[in-house]
Amino acid sequence: MSSPSASLPQALTAQARQEAQPLHWRSLGRLALALLLINSSLCFEAIWPTVYVQPSASLAPEFACVVLLVLACLVLFGRFPGRSPAGLPRGLSKALAIMLTFMAVGRYAQVVVPNILGRPVNLYWDVPQIPRFAWVTAQGLPWWMSALAVLGLLLGVWVLYRLMLWSIQTVGHGLAPWHKNPVVWGVAVLLLFAALPGFEKEHPPKHWVSQAVLPVYVNELGRLIDIAVPARAARLLPESTVVDVAMAAEPGQALAALHGRDLTMVFLETYGAVLYDQPQARQAVQATRDQLEQAIVASGQQVVSAFFTSPTIGGASDLAHLSVLSGIDLKDSRKHDVLLTTQRPTLIDVFQREGYEAFGLYHSVAWDWVERVYYGFDQYLSGPDLQYPGPPIGFWKIPDQYPLPRLEQLHPRTAQTKPRFTFFTTISTHFPFHQVPPYQPDWKKLLSDQPFDAHTAARAQAEPVLWDDMRPDFYRSINYAHTWLAGYFAQPQARPTVHVLVGDHQPTGSISREETPWDVPVFIVSSDKTLLNRFRHLGFTDGMEPAVRKPMGGLHHLTEVLLHGLGDSLQ
Repeated sequence: MSSPSASLPQALTAQARQEAQPLHWRSLGRLALALLLINSSLCFEAIWPTVYVQPSASLAPEFACVVLLVLACLVLFGRFPGRSPAGLPRGLSKALAIMLTFMAVGRYAQVVVPNILGRPVNLYWDVPQIPRFAWVTAQGLPWWMSALAVLGLLLGVWVLYRLMLWSIQTVGHGLAPWHKNPVVWGVAVLLLFAALPGFEKEHPPKHWVSQAVLPVYVNELGRLIDIAVPARAARLLPESTVVDVAMAAEPGQALAALHGRDLTMVFLETYGAVLYDQPQARQAVQATRDQLEQAIVASGQQVVSAFFTSPTIGGASDLAHLSVLSGIDLKDSRKHDVLLTTQRPTLIDVFQREGYEAFGLYHSVAWDWVERVYYGFDQYLSGPDLQYPGPPIGFWKIPDQYPLPRLEQLHPRTAQTKPRFTFFTTISTHFPFHQVPPYQPDWKKLLSDQPFDAHTAARAQAEPVLWDDMRPDFYRSINYAHTWLAGYFAQPQARPTVHVLVGDHQPTGSISREETPWDVPVFIVSSDKTLLNRFRHLGFTDGMEPAVRKPMGGLHHLTEVLLHGLGDSLQ
């Protein structure tokens, strides 16, 4: 019997000879499959305009990095003869698999979010919305369906991780015999050079390489640092705005042209210039837009309009809301997040300083919206505050027709109450544009215990989401908005009121179907001809369709225009 000391060198030599042999064709097949899986997980493309993806024949920039990283790890930590099986340590393989899973999820967001929202992914802004969106979505589903969706998501991530773990282990095992081979290293370096264009900020259209995922995370890290470091945060905001000028003016100047009349600012959800620019959209909504204008004129009022450019597209409406209120360009959402941590004044403060009571009307909000503290409304009404008794319709439950008359019922305006500034954000035209609420022509019944009859409500609630083509539902929701607004302006007003209607952003890419400007219309409705003449002098034109297609500026410029039109503080 040979001694252990004699057999050990023979075993090591045999192990070395075995690992030095060329790989079997099956091993080569597994290695090729593993490399393909890693590359595919980082370079797939979205199937426009859906949430689905498809493989791509391009090279993922991070794939070249992973190959070099595996070779380097084999040199430093690889298991060689005597430490079977050959390849990477299991702990390192798991760490790399987690990294690849994280990158694959980032790639999905990178290619799908522009399809849905019409803008690049913004992790700082989008990720906090995921739990909120999931919670709102779950309200309309049976509990078991929500549970299955959560389990399916967790299972999908786990399967992806297991695939990445198998791939990394297979690549590590397959490359182990050649981890010091200069030809292999040369091929890996050539792959990296070929993939370098994918790391460029303005990714060129090169068919062989996809856009890198890593810069998404790098940019978001920079965003977090900007917010966390006071010196960097301060540089994001201007030292002074037109709102500061208005706040410093003599009392009575900032809103002198209003003469104490109420003002209601309505943000029209997903109401963009695409409704004017694209023939199909124009044809679908023109009739109800004309009816709205006719209703305004019939009420003894007039409407003037102009285009402005929104700081966002397809979502993140808060950027548009606060751009108008603050007078600051918030296209860079970092500015929005920093602004919320300051005491900078807004139009709300201007109205309050002039003796107005400020109301914030957010019927789509059913959670504790902590950011409202910055806005400083005197009265804030969320969805639960309105005590809507009717059937829930759509993702957001309460139709847009309901909140304004309900506000009047809860907080009636009389000759003795303060002038009122109302900030109202609509929601019924929000993605995914279903279910379209029915219009209730009897506004008294709208405020009753049964706002809609059971048959009408059931028919609206039965509408499915048309994920493949959302345009028909989008157009129907816009027609609903025109219809209820026409009915609203036909109702007698408790007091003379100026209305400022602002489109918040263009619809998602799945609606526009093409690259579109970020422009939105702004309408000012009033019975005061002198006041409207001030806005005509500033660039607005008569009617619901602006005569000048070129925008007057960003929505933050609208702040200055409003302060010029409503008072004398900026003269």
